[in-house]
Amino acid sequence: MMNKPLRFLLVVLALAAALLPLSASAAPKVDRENTIYLDLPSGRIVIQLLPNIAPRHVARIKELTRKGFYNGLSFHRVIPGFMAQTGDPQGDGSGGSGQMLKAEFSREPHIRGTVSMARASDPNSGDSQFFICFAPAPFLDGQYTVWGRVVSGMEYVDRIKPGSEYNNGSVSNPTKIVRMKVASDVKP
Repeated sequence: MMNKPLRFLLVVLALAAALLPLSASAAPKVDRENTIYLDLPSGRIVIQLLPNIAPRHVARIKELTRKGFYNGLSFHRVIPGFMAQTGDPQGDGSGGSGQMLKAEFSREPHIRGTVSMARASDPNSGDSQFFICFAPAPFLDGQYTVWGRVVSGMEYVDRIKPGSEYNNGSVSNPTKIVRMKVASDVKP
């Protein structure tokens, strides 16, 4: 039979152990090769890529990012309560990188923070333009290729300058991407 002070001490130690934070080795490991840092003047947006859902799109986004393609591009179409679109070197929604991708539609929902490929009416016309959802947009589900999720920095997405509701979200003096990097290419 255990005496009361010893039993009390064991209970206290068990409670203390339960309240301690997880050790660094037990914390989930971030896949830096499938993480994008999108830096805006207001702060950093961290995007977790989804190569298991859209492998060709993820590979192309990483390729363009590594070439510096997105650096300095504007969020040319921003519709409050819906989405912010970027990735056009022309800055008006008419341009791209020149390489269209075959659609990789999935069951991934368009929720707040979803990053998805923009396209024309042809489902296989996605190129370099993409958008970030401000709010759920279930009417896009299964019709646009979801390739990432914002995991940190949505407060900076919310600060992207909105466009005109009378001109399909067109933005004058738009917010620009300072730089976009694959996390594994950035020294920790």
